[in-house]
Amino acid sequence: MPHKQDSLARRGLTLSRRALRRLNEVGIFAQSQVSLEHQHLAKRYVVRGIESGGAVKDLGRYVTFCGPDGEPLSYLHPIDAIGVNGVHAVVVAPVLVRIELFRAGRTCQLLITKHEPGKVENGRRPPLENRVLFRGVNGLVDLELLRAGGDLARRSTIPEFWSRGGGVLRIPAVFATAVGAATKGVYCVGCSHSHYLVTPVAIVGTASTIV
Repeated sequence: MPHKQDSLARRGLTLSRRALRRLNEVGIFAQSQVSLEHQHLAKRYVVRGIESGGAVKDLGRYVTFCGPDGEPLSYLHPIDAIGVNGVHAVVVAPVLVRIELFRAGRTCQLLITKHEPGKVENGRRPPLENRVLFRGVNGLVDLELLRAGGDLARRSTIPEFWSRGGGVLRIPAVFATAVGAATKGVYCVGCSHSHYLVTPVAIVGTASTIV
C-alpha cells in the first residue's frame, strides 16, 4: 500500500484515455510532474513544479502548488506560453504541496499531494518522497454558483466530496484556499495567468493578490 500511494502521489491524477484525448483536443495542458533539483550555491535540494492548466466551457484541468501549511508561494518566474490554458509559472521550494483538479461538467476529481527531498545518505542524491494528503472522486461544485453562470470571481468555492458510503470527505482546512484557487482555474476559460502562485516580493515590492 505505501508503494501504491507513493506511485499515485508521484504521477498525479490518473485520467482515462478518453479524458486525456478530449483535453488535448480542446487545448488544455496541465503539467502535473514534479522533480527533485539541486541548488548548488545554497547546497540544498528543492522540489520543482509548474502551475498550469485552464478550461473550456464543459471541461477544465488545473495544477497549482502551495506550502505545507497551505500558504501561497512566490513563483520563480512566469512562463509566456503560446496560446492559453497551458503553463503559467515555475515554482521551487524545499517542500511543495500539489493541488491537482480535473473537471468534467460540474463533476471534479481532486488530488492533494506532498513532495519533499528524502534523507541524504553518504552524500548521495536523496529520493523524492511523495505522499497523498487527500483524494476526492466525483465531487460536485456548488450548484447555485453554476446556475449563476459559473462566475467564480465574486466568491470562492470548493468541490464537495463523499465516501462510497455517503459520508462527507472534508478537504483539509489548511488547503481550502489553494483548492478554491484551483477551482477557479478549472473554470477559467482561456486561462493565461497563475491563480495561486504569487509574484516574487523582490520584483514588485509586495506579493500580488490571489486571483
